[in-house]
Amino acid sequence: MQLKIKFIFFFIISFNLTGIIHAQTFGFGCLGFVSGYGGFTYQKYDAAGLNNYISGFNQTKSAALPTPLDEFSSASGYRVGINVFRAAFPNGFFITAKGYYESLGKKNTVTENTTSGSTNYEFDLVMKNWAVGLDVGLNVIDRVSWKVVDGALHFNNVSFTTIENSPGATSLTKYKSDGGLLGYSIGTGVIVYVIKDYISLEGLAGFTFIQIEEMKTEDGQSFPIIYPDPDPMPTVVSSNKFIDSGGFNTVIQLNFGFPL
Repeated sequence: MQLKIKFIFFFIISFNLTGIIHAQTFGFGCLGFVSGYGGFTYQKYDAAGLNNYISGFNQTKSAALPTPLDEFSSASGYRVGINVFRAAFPNGFFITAKGYYESLGKKNTVTENTTSGSTNYEFDLVMKNWAVGLDVGLNVIDRVSWKVVDGALHFNNVSFTTIENSPGATSLTKYKSDGGLLGYSIGTGVIVYVIKDYISLEGLAGFTFIQIEEMKTEDGQSFPIIYPDPDPMPTVVSSNKFIDSGGFNTVIQLNFGFPL
C-alpha cells in the first residue's frame, strides 16, 4: 500500500506539471544530449532471519571461534544509470526520468579452530537491482540544485553464498531470492555543477524498502541447509524473513552529459 501511495504521488506531480508544458524546455536525449551517471552507494537493512542464524552459529561454536561472526546490517557497491529526459521550467523546477542498475555486497568471514585443524567460513550477500525513477528538483543558485524528492521503483535479485573450507574438503551452497522482487526508494539530495549541463557531482540520502521472505538453492531447498556436523547447527525462526526491511541509503555519484 505504501508503495502505491508513493508512486501515485509522483504521477500526480507529473500530471499537474503537464499543464504548463508549453513553458518548459527539455534536455538530454530530447535535444541531442545523453546524460549518464555512476557512483558509490551504501545501504542499511534489517536481515532478521539471516542474523538469527548467525547468532545461533556464534553460540554453537563460541568455544572454537577466536572472534564471532559479524552480523549483516549494511552493504556497499556501485550504481550506473542514464537520465532519459529532464524537463526544466522557468520558475527553477525540473523533473528527471531515469533508469539505473545497482549492485551491492557484503562478505563476512570467520575461522573455527578445533583439534583437527582450522575451518574457514565465508558468507557472501549480494544485492542487485534494476530501477526506474523520477525526481523533482529546484535550482537554488547558479551552480547548485536541490533534489526535493527522488523516488524509484526497484526490481531486486538477492543471492547468499556460504563456503566452508575445512582440512581436505570444501563445500559451497548458493541461495537465491525469487527474481524481480519489488521494492522502492525515496530520498532527497543536492547537485553541484562543475561544468553546467555537462559534469556535476550529486549526493543523495533517503530510505530504501526491501523485503525478502526466503532464499532457496537451485534445487528448491530453503535457507539454511544443515549439513552433518559434530555440533547441531542453528535454524532460522520461521517468523523471521531473510531480510525483514530496508533502511537508510546514500549515493554519491558523478553525472556527465555529452552531445550526440
